Amino acid sequence: MEQQIRFCTTSDGVHIAYATVGDGPPLVYACGWPGHLELEWQNPLVRDFLETLGEGSTLIRYDMRGTGLSDRDVSDFTLAGLTRDVEAVVDHLALERFALLSLGTLAGPVAITYAAAHPERVAQLILYSAYLCGAKLMAPETLQTLIDYVGAFGYPHFDVVDHPEVDIGQQRYIRELLGAATSPATQAALLKTMFSVDVSGLLDRLTMPTLIMHARRDPAIRFEAGRELAAQLPQAKFVPFEGGTGPVWVHHNVLIPEIHRFLGVGVAAPEAVSVPITGPLTILFTDVEGSTSLTQRVGDTKAREVLRPHERIVREALKAHGGSEVKTLGDGFMASFASATRAVECAIAMQRAFAAHNETAGEPIRVRIGLNAGEPIAEEKDLFGTAVNMAARIAAKAEGGEILASDVVRQLVAGKGFLFSDRGEVELKGFEEPVRLYEVRWGEASASH
Repeated sequence: MEQQIRFCTTSDGVHIAYATVGDGPPLVYACGWPGHLELEWQNPLVRDFLETLGEGSTLIRYDMRGTGLSDRDVSDFTLAGLTRDVEAVVDHLALERFALLSLGTLAGPVAITYAAAHPERVAQLILYSAYLCGAKLMAPETLQTLIDYVGAFGYPHFDVVDHPEVDIGQQRYIRELLGAATSPATQAALLKTMFSVDVSGLLDRLTMPTLIMHARRDPAIRFEAGRELAAQLPQAKFVPFEGGTGPVWVHHNVLIPEIHRFLGVGVAAPEAVSVPITGPLTILFTDVEGSTSLTQRVGDTKAREVLRPHERIVREALKAHGGSEVKTLGDGFMASFASATRAVECAIAMQRAFAAHNETAGEPIRVRIGLNAGEPIAEEKDLFGTAVNMAARIAAKAEGGEILASDVVRQLVAGKGFLFSDRGEVELKGFEEPVRLYEVRWGEASASH
């Protein structure tokens, strides 16, 4: 299997080299850092990673502007400019629907920007080591020192690689590849862009199924950045894993299986991939308040110990009340119920269990819960659509220890003895019209309302 290298032209006149290999649905690999299509393919480790990654797909890679086989004499390395590179490749190949993959550095913001502008074309979005706001990644004074160094000598990859499988030979290869791919000045320009981007305002447009993966010990793009991204995308599947930093191929045992499962590689596709649910479902989201600050204060290992009771309490409540766990989202859960009454009962049981736990816990767990009902779209074992997005936004409006519900849920359980407090109309991110929310008063005795 050999790759085929061709060229296309961006809307601002830059010639972009791209390569295709394999046979199957298109998988576009967004470029996040300088590379070289030809030299990467000649390295046995990299080629093996790419061929395995592309199994069941037509893998489409490209050299970003100013690097590799693409035009080198380029000055625009803004996020808009880098996104034009993806647009040029996709438009040149006339791809109507495709999966979009990003594997670190600037690829995450580039992929998010493209997907937000063209949600109808991106069938699935895959983000590894991605983030929302570059300014949060490094202190300004440290950043300027790094940019000055990189502009003079190139990026010091060997100083941040901590994976045991990356030996001296591989580190030398990475350094030589980067030297062949582009100049130190271009690397410095890309770093400036990386640490200045902010794509948080684009998330509302990401309606496609999304996979987010992040290593817990990633020193360049810290785990908290990936968790923050996942927490703001209710349709995303979040996969944290143990590991540090290194070239993507050293994480092949985690990344490739997760990507293949998400894309359905090796799994017979059902005749109808997306179908509406028959009858309404009630969607429940939980989220642990202050989990990021807890992790920063006590460290990853201790934080996991503190938060394990959250997982136990939620799963026990779901089992007792007929709820179906859809997925975990970092430090939260998404679940569905055929009965709105059972969903509200489950939410109340959860908050009462957390309150009992907190009476003796050294670190209390305060959980936000949001409820909404509607007819989501089922795809594989996941749920998507407006009903799901609204439930997630409702949970985000709650305080720790609160249950907030939409008016639809309140009406569905009318006469069942639950107590509600009207919280008025609230602006929810991504929704044009205000939504009336109600607090479920779980700490009081049941009564008619």
